[in-house]
Amino acid sequence: MTSSTQPSGDLARLNALRMEIERHQRLYHGLDSPEISDAQYDALVRELEALESQLSGTGSSVAGDSPLQRVGYSAAREFQQVEHALPMLSLNNVFGQEELSQFGERLATLLGMASAEGLAFACEPKVDGLAVSIRYEHGLLVQAATRGDGSIGEDVTENVRTIRNLPRRIQDASVASFDQGTSKPAVSARVPRVLEVRGEVFMAKTDFNNLNAMQQKAGGKVFANPRNAAAGSLRQLDSAITAARPLRFVVYGLGVVSESDLMPKSHSEAMAWLGAMGLPVASQRAQEVGLDGVWEFVSEIQAGREALDFEIDGVVIKLESFALQEKAGFVSRAPRFAVAYKFPAEEVSTRLLAIDVQVGRTGALTPVARLDPVRVAGVMVSNATLHNADELHRKDIRVGDMVWVRRAGDVIPEVLGAIHALRPPGAKPFEWPLRCPACQGPIERVEGEAAHRCVSGLSCPAQQRQAIEHFVHRRAMDIEGLGEKRISQLLEAGLVSRISDLYSLRFVDIAGLEREGDKSAQNLIDEINRSRKTSLSRFIYALGIRHVGERTARDLALHFQSLERLRQADQASLMQAPDVGPVVAESVVNFFAEPLQSQEVDRLAGQIEFPQVDDRPAVAPAQAGPLSGRTVVLTGTLSTMTRDAASDWVMRLGGKVVGSVSAKTGFLIAGADAGSKLAKAESLGVAVMSEQDFLKLVEEAQGGD
Repeated sequence: MTSSTQPSGDLARLNALRMEIERHQRLYHGLDSPEISDAQYDALVRELEALESQLSGTGSSVAGDSPLQRVGYSAAREFQQVEHALPMLSLNNVFGQEELSQFGERLATLLGMASAEGLAFACEPKVDGLAVSIRYEHGLLVQAATRGDGSIGEDVTENVRTIRNLPRRIQDASVASFDQGTSKPAVSARVPRVLEVRGEVFMAKTDFNNLNAMQQKAGGKVFANPRNAAAGSLRQLDSAITAARPLRFVVYGLGVVSESDLMPKSHSEAMAWLGAMGLPVASQRAQEVGLDGVWEFVSEIQAGREALDFEIDGVVIKLESFALQEKAGFVSRAPRFAVAYKFPAEEVSTRLLAIDVQVGRTGALTPVARLDPVRVAGVMVSNATLHNADELHRKDIRVGDMVWVRRAGDVIPEVLGAIHALRPPGAKPFEWPLRCPACQGPIERVEGEAAHRCVSGLSCPAQQRQAIEHFVHRRAMDIEGLGEKRISQLLEAGLVSRISDLYSLRFVDIAGLEREGDKSAQNLIDEINRSRKTSLSRFIYALGIRHVGERTARDLALHFQSLERLRQADQASLMQAPDVGPVVAESVVNFFAEPLQSQEVDRLAGQIEFPQVDDRPAVAPAQAGPLSGRTVVLTGTLSTMTRDAASDWVMRLGGKVVGSVSAKTGFLIAGADAGSKLAKAESLGVAVMSEQDFLKLVEEAQGGD
């Protein structure tokens, strides 16, 4: 085919691609204002490369100033508890080559060395799964436990025994298989009397896709990502279900080794030793490398991340020498000799098709973006949070915009902002609804708060559903088997319209639901009956009172000792309870004063007993600490810990968490997307502490533990 007969569509596409790539190169390199992600840009480049190659091969002239030729343009409760003999710690994170270098220099200083040049490291991909410790005695797998809180985990032995690539029995390693070219192995090839290995339970991407296809065909639960699938599969009460799931295991470290003379001298020796025993270890590893070698490995893994058949979120980097690891030591939650190099959250651009408003458990209205589906960090995303009205206005996001989407922490999809240069003509700012979209009830916005709220309470069907889901949650009444799907069935069948209806359910009601068997129906009835006896603190938390989290519920239960005394308390009495300020006190009074909610509490109190006031230990506040005597407000999204965990740390550091900002507030700890509370703190001159500064206080406290 000659140029005269070459389809004009191909040449037109060639020219259009060249112009588009040139524009994006100019936006990215010249204006520092990209409109598409790196991945989307790479796709354009690949298309142009293929088209240029195709047209050149047909004899058609594709001569011209191709942008590809330019230099410089880059293309629980259900489980028995297990106390870990050695704690299962987490890792501190580094981001970027500079922070990696700083980690090396800190280690060198700690070890009394002039620089990090003499240090040797081991590296391997950080598999995104569930951390598990496995104990072998005389070569037999006798126990497996999840990480839990680092000290105590869940016994998942029977489930772990079903993992196909994990041997139930290990045998002495052959010298030939262990020997890496030296005249003799560095350590004994004999299996210790007790050997604990730490590793990750995960699910391969291909296995995950096949599992979801089967789940969807069978009308079962479709998992969001491989990690969720692995975690859910491992925590099954029926090990037969776990056995049917394609779980895998990879070892990343050692726990207890009973005979010290068998202990390897380095991490890489240990991995070779364990691999020779038949245990699965990472096939991609860097051994005995300096920081330059570490960076090369990180770059290689990050570049090939999508090609891997398992999800990773970074690279683990450790000192090779166990002797130097011991010398470097630990802080309370992490070793000083190891870090996780975390890959940045993936960001892409896509079209915002619509903005819906969802109603939460406390009536808070949240704008949700409906997106032209796009793959973000390996997951197809069609919905993302817009946080609140202030953020929507601040970012000037409109329906029809091209927007940046990120999975924050590689988990929660969020809209970062609009690409205003691509805004379509006539795009209008989003208009907030005047009535609740779920019940058409009135909406209010309290001064100083970011959220609009439906004030209809439990008469709003959306809040009813959310209230039931919260009530049955594991951290609340802990009613196993009442997930979102089952709650929807009960609501749609008219069997439940409020929380207290759960305690009127009969076996025949549940067994009559679609795809509901006798056994699962009876299990649910048993779970509901079991929940008739619980602690007062759990019940208070389960009620879903606004501003009352687990810790506040516990404080209220311990202070008032009975539900009736709590319900009768006025605002002044409530403020006598530890860490209860005027905002929480007003919320509690208003909750019990609302007629529908008060009647519902009456019905529940007639069904439930409280043999215990509290079944969870309180967090002891510090007598003296960097936040002693200061009130602290938390706002925004914290990337490193939950809000409850952050509140506990504030208390341990001597502070007191309150819900609203005032002139008396000592500090405001601001996470990502902090809204009106941050603005109010700045206007009042309240000190604002970043999440990073707060973490430094936490780490210093941990170092002194």
